[in-house]
Amino acid sequence: MKPGILAIDIGGTALKVAVIDDHGQLISERMRTPTPRPCQPEQMLDELAALAKSLPAYDRIAVGFPGVIRNARVQTAVNIGGAEWLDYPLADKIAARFGHPVRLVNDADMQGFALISGQGLEFVLTLGTGLGSALFLDGELMPHMELGHHPFYGDATYEECLGAEALKRIGVAQWNQHLERALHCVKVLLNADHIYLGGGNAKRVTLTLPKNVRIGSNDAGLAGGAALWNGPAATRSTDDSPSNR
Repeated sequence: MKPGILAIDIGGTALKVAVIDDHGQLISERMRTPTPRPCQPEQMLDELAALAKSLPAYDRIAVGFPGVIRNARVQTAVNIGGAEWLDYPLADKIAARFGHPVRLVNDADMQGFALISGQGLEFVLTLGTGLGSALFLDGELMPHMELGHHPFYGDATYEECLGAEALKRIGVAQWNQHLERALHCVKVLLNADHIYLGGGNAKRVTLTLPKNVRIGSNDAGLAGGAALWNGPAATRSTDDSPSNR
């Protein structure tokens, strides 16, 4: 069997890894461990190596990281750690540890590749420890924006109203009210053709979603890694039903 792609989904709550094929399909079980809080870079590398040691063969690595990425280096890591992550060459460090080439993007961007249809203006909102976002035009990734840290309601940011801490503090009902307001704001801002909700807390959505909004698979954070190596169309299904998003 041809070696696959080691997909790494780094989150503020959990680290997840799996080997995927060139179309983003899982060819191994998904391995998961809690993300240390706070997490030092070398500590994360150790955790990822431990997760991946029993996985089948791979020859490339795709990584999604919850922060701004520039030139394969971490620029922000709000939900991971402190100043030790700033300008950290994460792609080079993972490549040196694992012995394979690495491509690194923001985690919402990577997840989005496995959710979008590739047609029109599409927006991805990930609901997890924090709040991630990604924007695509006809399947092409647009410049990353940190919507989660933008002012949303009074002095609070989107993430402060929709992140995991907010969900715990205010409860599911009010959290869904905030999400409904956020979707309205995104509609006014972008007028996107399609909006996809991802992340671990997407399962807590109870509101009636607009017709152009759907909830995506939680495996998308790993599956999207195929697009980093094989182009945006690699993870796109010919069946556009919600079960394949």
